[in-house]
Amino acid sequence: MQVVFDFIKHKTYVFLILLLAVFVGVFAGLVCAVFGRGLLFLDALRVSHPLFFIPFLGIAGILIVSAYKSWGGSSAEGVSLIFEVGYGEKPSVPKRIIPFIIVSTWISNLFGASVGREGVAIQIGAALGFRVGKIFRNDRIARILLIAGIAGGFGGLFRTPIAAVFFALEVLVAGSLAYEAFLPSLITAFTASFVSGKLGVPMETILMDAEISFTAGNIFRIVIASLAFCMVGRIFSTADKKMRLLLQKILPNDCVRIFIVGLAISIASIALYRGRYSGLSLGITHSVFHGGKVYAWDWILKILFTVISLSAGFQSGEISPLLCIGSSFGYVLAGIVKLPPVLCAALGSASVLGSATNTFLAPMFIGCEVFGFKYLPYFFITCAIAYACNGNNTIYGKQRLSSML
Repeated sequence: MQVVFDFIKHKTYVFLILLLAVFVGVFAGLVCAVFGRGLLFLDALRVSHPLFFIPFLGIAGILIVSAYKSWGGSSAEGVSLIFEVGYGEKPSVPKRIIPFIIVSTWISNLFGASVGREGVAIQIGAALGFRVGKIFRNDRIARILLIAGIAGGFGGLFRTPIAAVFFALEVLVAGSLAYEAFLPSLITAFTASFVSGKLGVPMETILMDAEISFTAGNIFRIVIASLAFCMVGRIFSTADKKMRLLLQKILPNDCVRIFIVGLAISIASIALYRGRYSGLSLGITHSVFHGGKVYAWDWILKILFTVISLSAGFQSGEISPLLCIGSSFGYVLAGIVKLPPVLCAALGSASVLGSATNTFLAPMFIGCEVFGFKYLPYFFITCAIAYACNGNNTIYGKQRLSSML
């Protein structure tokens, strides 16, 4: 009889978590839709009227820092806080983290900081999942739903639910998967993607026709390209750490730092192609895959603008800039390694992301969901090499490494 009771108890526990996963997915999709559509509108507004907004980036930065100092509390720690709560090192994710990261990212993007959006989605989803789990005063449920929430935020904003699942499972501890959260993450990611899609968030898909034969010569070219992609990802993650330390040392006051650096970014942004490297830089990505103008130095300048913007204190994430950096670098590299430009750009976007985040499965599936699953063998090779050779460098300072057997 005890076996029957234990079986029923376990199934009830599983059913509860899956039901909560649906709930988290719905709300993650709703919030991500509001954030995502608002961000795209503001990004387009800045692109249309760069001189109306970019010159005031420094002032916008002061507003962001002052708001976090006055009312933000621990939410100012951003993604690092999500990692620490996921490890059980800190007790909770504050509810205020959601409005703070949404509004501060909108402001950062509107006024021309080179920042992304997926870091916001991670915080939105994780906060929702954790708060729902905490209702039951059960740390295990809260942690599972935090991971599922990450998948929901990622899937709701980027609309790549498979990649979202694996990103959530592998990002906290590089080299291992949180299998316990797999099914809740799957449900949350697909639910959030469905809800945000119904609310007008576009699915990130790029039609690509770049067939190459799977020969030894082409595989060799892809391997060489993969090593280069790994290098670019390591450059980004290393520069991110170094720049944060440097700016904190030179300009220890947060308000002074973000104002002075914001002013410098404004001047440089206007001087260099009137904001080409500001915000999401969707124009660069569009040029890469649709025959526009691509400069050989686009990826270098995007690295510089992004690293400096984030190090100064502007809020958001790195994933969208990494995809832009990887695609523009891959497009330029294609002429050297003799691969189709759009294919090399696609491989670069996924591999640079994997190298910088110290993840493997998520970037591989991002590539497949965005560009097509028929390119899976190529994404597998490039993402595996970029992950294996990155030396465990990562943009996430709190990310842990799995212990070796």
